[in-house]
Amino acid sequence: MSNYDKEPKIRVHGCEGCLTEGFAAVFSQIETAMRGKRILTADCYPGVRDEEILPWLLRWKPALTIRMADLFKDTHTIREQLQSHITDDRIFGKMYYGELLDFIDPQKLAVAREQVRRSSQTVLIYGFGASLIHRGDLLCYLDLARWEIQLRYRRGMTNYFAAEADEDALRKIKQGFFIEWRVADKHKMTCFSQVDYFLDTNREGQIKMVSGHAVREGLRQAARRPFRPVPYFDPGVWGGQWMKEVCGLPAEEKNFAWAFDGVPEENSLYLDFGNGFFELPCMDLILYQPREVLGAHVYSRFGAEFPIRFDFLDTMGGQNLSLQVHPLTEYIHRQFGMAYTQDESYYLLDAGEDAAVYLGLRDDANPAQMLLDLERANRGEIVFDAEKYVNRFPAKKHDHFLIPAGTCHCSGKDAMVLEISATPYCFTFKLWDWGRVGLDGKPRPIHIEHGREVIQWNRRTDWVKENLVNAVRVLAKNEHYTEEHTGLHELEFIETRRYWIRDAVTIDNEGNVNMLNLVEGSSCVVESTDGSFDPYTIHYAETFIVPACVDGYRIVNPGKDTIGVMRAFVR
Repeated sequence: MSNYDKEPKIRVHGCEGCLTEGFAAVFSQIETAMRGKRILTADCYPGVRDEEILPWLLRWKPALTIRMADLFKDTHTIREQLQSHITDDRIFGKMYYGELLDFIDPQKLAVAREQVRRSSQTVLIYGFGASLIHRGDLLCYLDLARWEIQLRYRRGMTNYFAAEADEDALRKIKQGFFIEWRVADKHKMTCFSQVDYFLDTNREGQIKMVSGHAVREGLRQAARRPFRPVPYFDPGVWGGQWMKEVCGLPAEEKNFAWAFDGVPEENSLYLDFGNGFFELPCMDLILYQPREVLGAHVYSRFGAEFPIRFDFLDTMGGQNLSLQVHPLTEYIHRQFGMAYTQDESYYLLDAGEDAAVYLGLRDDANPAQMLLDLERANRGEIVFDAEKYVNRFPAKKHDHFLIPAGTCHCSGKDAMVLEISATPYCFTFKLWDWGRVGLDGKPRPIHIEHGREVIQWNRRTDWVKENLVNAVRVLAKNEHYTEEHTGLHELEFIETRRYWIRDAVTIDNEGNVNMLNLVEGSSCVVESTDGSFDPYTIHYAETFIVPACVDGYRIVNPGKDTIGVMRAFVR
């Protein structure tokens, strides 16, 4: 039976019993809080269901209601304004670094502000960016996690900025990632410290509310102890069966391909207030407590972004991943406006007898012929012979394959991969997808035109064997534990260490955020070296984060058999 916790919670001390749940209870509390006050501001993350929320707020019977949606520029103007960032590609856009105000009609905004200033009666300001008009006598913020937004896109919800109703879901996600979420997060942080009430709008037909103080206190506590983001799981054409058993997922589903359990940009957090839990984006923690979580070194280099990602790729009983390559830093910056690239590695949590990883080019691979064959294969003229051009290495449990940007690669079938990588979204240039279509019935996007610009043709068989396959060296060994360096390659900024723990190991994180996973053993316990947090139990395959401001920690093996832990941090 699985002991993997799919709903990890962070218990918030000192704010017990402060959660309010249900539409009637939540809006009754807001109405009570507004007694003797005039202006109620309800700011929203884009994607909140206005049709659920606004009717309840209107029961307050404000004399004047201003909807932010009426203040935005028209659809055609926004589309023209964003065209170079949206692009015609299904997957890739260009990062937008502007402000929410860029999309609002300044004259309409000025009129709305004047209306509020002149009104002597009750006013409701509602929608994405509402606090730009007036902070209000009571400021509520309706929050929403990115994964839920993506699910809503799939179910038909449009983008906030200039979207077509029948738009492809991949294009909606692209516009969210490159534009809307960036602008929304930037705006959210301008009012985050002033919010009186946060509302959790993640579940349709349900709503929860907690005071701004309680949420901010919960995030302050989370930044000072080990914690787990809330994982989510998704099927795919190549997906496998391993996670169903290990992670306790529904057996009736056809497969699960991905698990995102260490991607703060995408994951949620559950703050537990004793009488219920409150869901909010994990990015709220990174944006609100960046120095505490990341540390001075990482924060100065990356800003308020979490640069490390742990996720699962399950092909056990499934199929090969697409043959792919990731962009070099110069290319991703020039083409997409990103500051760093998606260096990564494959750590094998498990493997079948015939498991393999495709990595780097064969010595006899001809670049021009390979590109020609890829183009012909993707036109349906031939079947691409991957093993003619790309090395195929047998893979077994606990192998570690390093994949610096520019290296052709993919996991083969019957492998369970813990992918340890840098965070920048899905900058994967697919070269060949074995002739498949996606779950939506459409051909999966192929990007040979990008791939040809970044493939490092000098990464041939001998170099790959020497540099990228199980480049393990022992750093320390004693009766308590063995510490090994397993990567990443010197071209990548992430350092990975593996610990084989017989009883305990103490780790000095040196003011640097750590991301870890229990890769062997049923459980371990993370303890504070100075008593600053309670012991924290981790189960097999669970990813957890130790913030930079935790001044050292200890991983304890509670059993007799040796356990294994993978640890990653920024060099």
